[in-house]
Amino acid sequence: MQEITIPQPIVAALGDWVKQMAEEAATPARNALAQSDEQLQAVTAARDQALATLAQRDEEIEQLNAELRNARHIATDALVGKAKDQLAIEGKESQLADLRAQIERNVAASAALSDARLAAEMELVGAVTARDNYAAEIKELRARLAARAA
Repeated sequence: MQEITIPQPIVAALGDWVKQMAEEAATPARNALAQSDEQLQAVTAARDQALATLAQRDEEIEQLNAELRNARHIATDALVGKAKDQLAIEGKESQLADLRAQIERNVAASAALSDARLAAEMELVGAVTARDNYAAEIKELRARLAARAA
């Protein structure tokens, strides 16, 4: 068998042709790869933006939860304060009712004392009037007795 040798310019031309065919065949793949890289960069950027937005939303949610806890605490304190105030008011109302009853008892006792004092003064006036009448009568009787004795 005889070996066939291919002349060097044909080998070089075939090599160039294979390289060109490989380049042409690889161009759509390279273009697709470049497009995929761009899409990957866009998706990565979108993902990074979404993660940043998510982190921001998480921070806002935490802040709102803290504000909600604070508002609940304030509302609870307000309700407790209102309940304490209501109890204090009810206690004061009870104290006022007790004081009113005590004042009414004192007024009634004062009225009774005043009535008793008035009755005593009336009796005293009556006794003084009776004494004065008896004194005048005694004076008159003494005058008569002195007139008879004389």
